[in-house]
Amino acid sequence: MTENMVVSQTSDRKKNYDEVTPQIAALVEGETDLIANLANITAALKEALGFFWVGFYIVKENQLVLSAFQGSIACTRIDFDKGVCGHCYTTRQTVIVQDVEKFPGHIACSSASKSEIVLPVFNKNGEVAMVLDVDSDTLNDFSETDADGLQMIVKIVERLI
Repeated sequence: MTENMVVSQTSDRKKNYDEVTPQIAALVEGETDLIANLANITAALKEALGFFWVGFYIVKENQLVLSAFQGSIACTRIDFDKGVCGHCYTTRQTVIVQDVEKFPGHIACSSASKSEIVLPVFNKNGEVAMVLDVDSDTLNDFSETDADGLQMIVKIVERLI
């Protein structure tokens, strides 16, 4: 991929995030059911950005438990100290993995997943209530543009919980 193609992809992604964020905000406005909102958010993100897999894992019973998602079959439960999602939960920070095969302890829910970004979602008490997990079937697919764009979506979700 040439440098111009990378710049183009980054600016296209930023534009997509800028367009989908207000649409998602309007979509969830007035709806009180969290799972319904998470389902629509994942559908909107998958459709607008073409992600391989996008979904939420909610903190339940001392694990991250699969919630609303779009994509292929996923792992149902993830321990807090396992995989990229667990690392995001324990560090309370966004995690970008350019090659999941090189991430120690990566959980391969799908062999087609090549890169991943996971963001923590905080409740009103400042605790991680869930994580937003996005997978790509392309290596090196995520950047700070994605971290910033998905953070705008996380802020919408945090207002819902």
